[in-house]
Amino acid sequence: MLKITLSLFAAFLVFFWSAPINRPSGNAEENRMLLKTDSMRNATSWPEEINITPFTGPDITPSPACLAVAPTGEVYVGVDMMGSLGKEPGKGSIVKLVDSNNDGKMDKHTVFASVDNPRGIISQGDKVFVLHTTFSAQTGIASGMDLVVFEDKNHDGVADGPSSPLIQNISSPKFLQSRGTDHATNGIRMGIDGWIYIAVGDFGFHDAVDRSGKKMTQLGGGIVRVRPDGTEMEVYTHGMRNIYDVAIDPYMNIFTRGNTNDGGGWNIRFSNQIQSGEYGYPVLFQHFTDEIIPALVDLGGGSGTGALFLDDPTWPAKFNKVPMMADWGRNQLYIHRVTPDGPSFQQKEEEFIKLAQITDLDIDASGRVYLSAWDGAGYSGNPGKGFVVRAVPKNWTYKKFADVNKASVKELAAMLKSESAVARLAAQQELIARNAKDAAKETWNIASNKSNPLYARVAGIFTYTQLAGAGGNENLVKLTADNDVREFALRALADRKTALKNVPVEPFLKGLNDPSERVRIAAAVGLGRLGRAEAAKELLKVKVPASFMAPALGTEGPHATPNAAIIPAHIAVRSLVSLNAVDACVSAINTENAAIALWALRYMHDPKAVNGLIAAYKQSKDEKLKDQILVTLSRLYKKEADYDGSWWWSTRPDTHGPYYKAITWESSDSIKDFLMQEWKQANEKDKQLFADLNSRHRMEIAEFGGEEKTVAKEEVKIDLEKIRNKKGQVGESSIEDVMLAMAKINGDPAIGKTLFTKQGCVACHSISKGEVMKGPFMGQIGSIMTREQIAESILKPNASISQGFATVMVTAKGDKNYMGFISEESADKLVMRDITGQVYTIKTSDIVSRKEMETSMMPSGLANELSYEEFASLITFLSKQKK
Repeated sequence: MLKITLSLFAAFLVFFWSAPINRPSGNAEENRMLLKTDSMRNATSWPEEINITPFTGPDITPSPACLAVAPTGEVYVGVDMMGSLGKEPGKGSIVKLVDSNNDGKMDKHTVFASVDNPRGIISQGDKVFVLHTTFSAQTGIASGMDLVVFEDKNHDGVADGPSSPLIQNISSPKFLQSRGTDHATNGIRMGIDGWIYIAVGDFGFHDAVDRSGKKMTQLGGGIVRVRPDGTEMEVYTHGMRNIYDVAIDPYMNIFTRGNTNDGGGWNIRFSNQIQSGEYGYPVLFQHFTDEIIPALVDLGGGSGTGALFLDDPTWPAKFNKVPMMADWGRNQLYIHRVTPDGPSFQQKEEEFIKLAQITDLDIDASGRVYLSAWDGAGYSGNPGKGFVVRAVPKNWTYKKFADVNKASVKELAAMLKSESAVARLAAQQELIARNAKDAAKETWNIASNKSNPLYARVAGIFTYTQLAGAGGNENLVKLTADNDVREFALRALADRKTALKNVPVEPFLKGLNDPSERVRIAAAVGLGRLGRAEAAKELLKVKVPASFMAPALGTEGPHATPNAAIIPAHIAVRSLVSLNAVDACVSAINTENAAIALWALRYMHDPKAVNGLIAAYKQSKDEKLKDQILVTLSRLYKKEADYDGSWWWSTRPDTHGPYYKAITWESSDSIKDFLMQEWKQANEKDKQLFADLNSRHRMEIAEFGGEEKTVAKEEVKIDLEKIRNKKGQVGESSIEDVMLAMAKINGDPAIGKTLFTKQGCVACHSISKGEVMKGPFMGQIGSIMTREQIAESILKPNASISQGFATVMVTAKGDKNYMGFISEESADKLVMRDITGQVYTIKTSDIVSRKEMETSMMPSGLANELSYEEFASLITFLSKQKK
């Protein structure tokens, strides 16, 4: 058994901090040999057009989980000596790094603030926003996660005092206590619309509270946003697994690099996040893909971390105006070249900078990019691992960014036209703090001037909106007549729910018929936010494309294939649901708009919806329509249980859908009675529809049949103790000697394939997606780990425990005890696999206690009997698994 773990970098550190890393000229293969084979092997690749130099090492920034750069160049690094699985407080801080003379070398640092598990940072003016785990002073255990703000008004590099909370409890404490922060709430970034966008992992949260007292609960991951003063908290998108950060472009397009773990590996999916969109994880993204906005691509194994949309004039055009995505698992920063595709995008991924377990990146207003790397610090942090580097284009020269505090309103307004996104945002935030009347006048001039570049006008629109508030609505309505900025004017008009009272609905209704799909999307989102019932009739006219097609029963749909055609109808449905447009949707069932009406009704658990569907079925003579009404009613038979924060679907969730923890509700009996009546009248052929719906929607109506049956699988028993007690060349050598030998021996992958079975790996791992999924999937391990990392994880299985593969001890009723790892989990059952490969299914209701152990399921010594050549063959075979 292997796990995604960490590599060795001791030799790398000795060299790395002694000299700059200016990449030499020459061919690509020569450049890959920048350093000796045993040093910096995971930081040897970047384009020749840029220079990378060391900035800090583990003595100052060990275990860096995140970073942010002030517009003026100060770097704030989130040091996290607790890591993603640690649970002891007092091991985190925000360290401020300063390059006083701008020569590329850090010459001053301070501990800005002490916080545990920093996961996101934003630096704006005197304020530093931080997302971090909180701990009880009384018990020393995790109590939640907060978004807070620190201030440093005297600019001494140390926060003036305790932080002020903006949002509290934005991750469920139960799982922070039991697992650490590995699926908690993560990175934060501010858009030009002035909102702070928060990447929420699939722990979700229960009763998060903002400064206005608003409470919110979310089952699962997605993006949440909040104003910088901690008010107006709201969900932006939903249905992501474990996103770590967001990249935001000048036009408020948002991109994420997240992964899934559906039993088939940690596949990376790159997504365009469209406001109010549903992305489906874990209950819709496989078998209900007609209902989601799919990802733009599935990229195979990896683990997405920090993100940045780079928009800076000092960078070469080929690396500018692109989302950049860090991948911790692949030790790589990627560029995604996005091209417009209707209301969304297509993409092409390219390798950019290779860094050892890269965690984050950010840029200042002068064009300096800083990148942090975990560098093998383990899942619980390491004081001897971690670093920060600086990247700038070759021939780059430092140009001081203006002091926005001393700039006039006119000078700040002029900065909104800067080609630097960082400069525009810094100017905007300072303008908002100035005299609102004067600043609004200047920003309106920029927003309304057609000769300005589009990015400047967009910055002007959103700055004006924040300054003028509801008083600016009249001017924004005027801009909806301007083809170039109509999309952004509509977004700005509906952006703040606190300022919607006098916003007219007409520009949005008109926008639904605009030639631009992007305008139509902005109009549909806005109508859902305005809350005007009269909008429902127009939203129901949005056409549902042919691509709205459910996957065949039991098959996986295209959840990572661009489907721009589905987005207008998808967003219209989300707005209809937001409006709770039950009456309008019911009225549309027997019309040409039936498809979108029935789609929206799937989510409306309202007795009026059920009664209306039954009545429409009885009135209709269209057999296809009647079948679709049955689909909708069967979907409504159950609903998702209210989330109370006491449970989580784990890293190996049941992905069948359409609900995770399904319960019946007040109209379930009415639905069942009607369906049973129709089933009894159906002939044998037509009864198959009821069986299929029973299976697809898990209604559990026994008479219908079609329910899934679990077939017991005979597993091969493997005596791992016998294997580990044999002593061969590996068992008789030190780990260091084995690792040195592996660097010199290539091995034979054919022999390695045989050894994969002989050494017991098959008990806990599969290498083909056609096999039963067990422990961590090995079919893509070569795209995630190097040979050295694979070797180390076999030799030192307890160095760090793979996500989803920790040993779990379960005590069940009847004094039954089970020890193994969780291979599948649903609201009703737990499927465990023990170290011999045996499988046990335990009812959730029978579980008395459940405890995650501190050791790996994999015993040490499973390679002991092998020769060096055999061990090299095994790791080479595994390193070639890149499906």
